[in-house]
Amino acid sequence: MTSYEASGAGLVQSGNLSVLAGLYGATGRADEGLRLMTEAFAVNEKNDERHWTAQLYIIKGGVLLQKEARDWGLGAGGEDSPESRVQSPEASKTKSQILNPESQREAEACFLKAMAIARQQSAKLFELRATIPLARLWQQQGKRKEAHKMLLDLYGWFTEGFDTPDLKDARTLLEMLA
Repeated sequence: MTSYEASGAGLVQSGNLSVLAGLYGATGRADEGLRLMTEAFAVNEKNDERHWTAQLYIIKGGVLLQKEARDWGLGAGGEDSPESRVQSPEASKTKSQILNPESQREAEACFLKAMAIARQQSAKLFELRATIPLARLWQQQGKRKEAHKMLLDLYGWFTEGFDTPDLKDARTLLEMLA
């Protein structure tokens, strides 16, 4: 990042910062990730990179939840398979009760903001990418029906690409929420 900035290049800098922030969150360094997200939002605004804005909110929401999970010793929250991210109602309720309600609200607000931006931009893939973690959060909060309906409504919009990771993840989550 330092070399990139030193070159004078500014294009996609906010996206690069957000990817790095997400990696920090996934490796237990969520505070550093959140600091980078603040920088990414500032760069996004300065460079008028509106195409990254929804993704920035998605990553920030994820880092917030990773921070909480790490603080409570619940793991990174960034497991490899969709199945490992959807838990039994009993396990989800316990995790949801432990996590800080304020952090959950802040993460939820990030995902909802990302969804709204994606809708405004007619960017269905980014809308899906924001809806999936929100559906997971709602599932953990015991809102399985609401999560299922929200995700199903969006998933139904797609007519192709069902072998892509995002749509596979959504389909697996839908099956587990049903």
